[in-house]
Amino acid sequence: MDGTARHRILVCTSCKGTDPGTRPGPQLIDALRDALDQRGDTVVEVAGVACMAGCSHPCTVGFQAEGKASYVFGDLTPQDDLADILQFSDLYKLLADGWCSSVDRPGKLRRSTLSRIPALFPAAPIEAKATKTTAPMEPAE
Repeated sequence: MDGTARHRILVCTSCKGTDPGTRPGPQLIDALRDALDQRGDTVVEVAGVACMAGCSHPCTVGFQAEGKASYVFGDLTPQDDLADILQFSDLYKLLADGWCSSVDRPGKLRRSTLSRIPALFPAAPIEAKATKTTAPMEPAE
């Protein structure tokens, strides 16, 4: 991949923050969009997701792109982890298959990986083969 394919950062909008009544997702979405706009990054889009099932690790953030492994990270905050998320976004764009070692991930993303899901590639066409049974069927005993 040359880094120009469409990439997406997903941010959970339902995760509850450490302060009662707060939800950091919308704030993180705004911060990511602003930072990407300032950099002129037109390859990465940021989208909110109603729930990413990482409730015990707020705020949950995912990365996905066609033909690449997807990642889900947890325990991220807009205040502390924005730079690391952006740095991983830059790395992820350059990875041909999306696969990287935890030591290659910046900052807290090294230890806050909740999931890495292999890429879904289009299935190869399956040729239908007619099979003919030549052995006689034997009665069950």
